Amino acid sequence: MDAFFDTATMVSDFLWGGTWGDNRILPVGIITIALLGTGLIFMVILGFRPLLRLFPAFGELWSGRKGQGEGEISPWNALSTALSGQVGTGNLAGVATAITLGGPGAIFWMWVTALFGMAAAYAESSLAVRFREKHPDGHFHGGPMYYIKNGLGKSWAWLAILFCLGTILSAVATGGAIQANSVTQSAVEAGASMGINIPNWAVGVVLAALVFIVIIGGIKSIGNVAGKIIPFMAAAYILAALYVLVTHLDHIPMAFMQIIGGAFGWEQAGGGLAGYGVLAAVRAGVARGLFSNEAGQGSAPIAHAAAQTKNPVKQGEIAMLGVFIDTMVICTMTALVILVVEGAYPSAGGTVAYAWQSADLEASAITTAAYSEGMIGGAWVVLAAQALFAFTTIIGWSYYAEQCATYVVGDWAAKPFRYLWVLVAFGGTLITNVAGLWRFGDIANASMLLPNVVALLMLSGVVVAYTRRFDKTGELPPNWAGDDWGTEPPAPGEPDPSDPADPSHPAS
Repeated sequence: MDAFFDTATMVSDFLWGGTWGDNRILPVGIITIALLGTGLIFMVILGFRPLLRLFPAFGELWSGRKGQGEGEISPWNALSTALSGQVGTGNLAGVATAITLGGPGAIFWMWVTALFGMAAAYAESSLAVRFREKHPDGHFHGGPMYYIKNGLGKSWAWLAILFCLGTILSAVATGGAIQANSVTQSAVEAGASMGINIPNWAVGVVLAALVFIVIIGGIKSIGNVAGKIIPFMAAAYILAALYVLVTHLDHIPMAFMQIIGGAFGWEQAGGGLAGYGVLAAVRAGVARGLFSNEAGQGSAPIAHAAAQTKNPVKQGEIAMLGVFIDTMVICTMTALVILVVEGAYPSAGGTVAYAWQSADLEASAITTAAYSEGMIGGAWVVLAAQALFAFTTIIGWSYYAEQCATYVVGDWAAKPFRYLWVLVAFGGTLITNVAGLWRFGDIANASMLLPNVVALLMLSGVVVAYTRRFDKTGELPPNWAGDDWGTEPPAPGEPDPSDPADPSHPAS
């Protein structure tokens, strides 16, 4: 198993960092270029829509507590389901890992990833609504595999299959095993602080049972649970972080200086936190940023495709908020707590001032240590947050993987897959090679990101066309996509080659 994870580490380093072993092959990783490049392209061609439409999107979310149009769950619950996948161990263990691998500067590149990611999130989620399908059983199905199939045509069916296989792999690694493993770490550490020895398998049994209760009811059950838990847990965690930050106000300016300095190498040049280069910060920040907010990866659109809405533009704007809330708010809170709380943390026979500098701590243990020093009962705050974050991520990713499995083999696989997913949740609690698991998760994320990025770029003209159409008229005619940026929709009854359902479409 160790040899497997060693190989996974080398492949992950190449994809995300451009290195193979001790040799640098590329200045930055392939995934870094694909992710930031795609987000930048959409940010520009959409006229910086994520920045201009951020506050109106919150209004659309509030009015979306009740659905309007066909779908299975309200726009509010669709975002909550997407957030259940986004807000997970990446917000706790992932942030700590980013700082450990890339220094405080990695947080800056998490912000950049999120900023560009909001544009990618708008594009992929609006496409998911535009090209979704309603199957004979009454359920809605959508996501990258469907906008590849219905937007690009039959000749690209292989790309849809490739995305689905990558998603299932990513779901098992990052949406299931890593989440279960991280909550197990927190439970064991919290128990140890009270002199209680909690075995991993016991955590696994409880977690698996709770997962089964929720996911056996499908997307409506998942959406209802996520719609109630996500707002509560996010607010509670933010309040706890704010308490720590208010009691450490004098350290906050220095934390921001470390983030900005580390991002551009100023800390190294000034003789500060030596050993963390700019490329290391970029690699760690982008990888952990994607792991946290999933923008451009293609997972969240599967949830947004189930929204009760007639408007892909509005749902796309609501989807942008998931990235903003996840990274710009929750991840930033975690990072600042880790960077401002001082203590005496064990490391290689001595002590260090900050938990992230300790060689004896990793992943969620760093976040737990910082909160324990920063407030009374901090370890239990992290345990509660970790448990809820991981639990909601596991149930959210179960739906993503299920949708991809049914796309490949048929709708009959839905319920059998739910039983298999319970085993994934249990098995993740027993894994001991945490670092290797994170690196394998990076590979899994890349395996679904690349097909999605290709599809997004090929359909970029469609996204711009219906976005401009909506901005101009306030409505979108049914079954109209637009094949280029300036195309106007045809009059009723005329051939529409941009509509995959029309006989004049090239894929027909």
